[in-house]
Amino acid sequence: MTDQEALVTRDEPAICSAKGCTRDASWALLWNNPKLHTPDRRKTWLACDDHRVSLSDFLGARGFLRDVVEHGPSVPGPTG
Repeated sequence: MTDQEALVTRDEPAICSAKGCTRDASWALLWNNPKLHTPDRRKTWLACDDHRVSLSDFLGARGFLRDVVEHGPSVPGPTG
């Protein structure tokens, strides 16, 4: 089992990645740091409705944000 598959199959709820937030995640923010990651690599932060914009803005200001998609059962949880 890969790390990504483990993230998908674990029984833990998907929680927003914003510091201190404990709300369920509705969005997956897909990103990478082009100085560290290959172009096809995607890391994931999860966001609730309240933090989608602020987390997207944070990643976007650094040129890291690649996509924002609705979080569902087939979308992996956050990756380190």
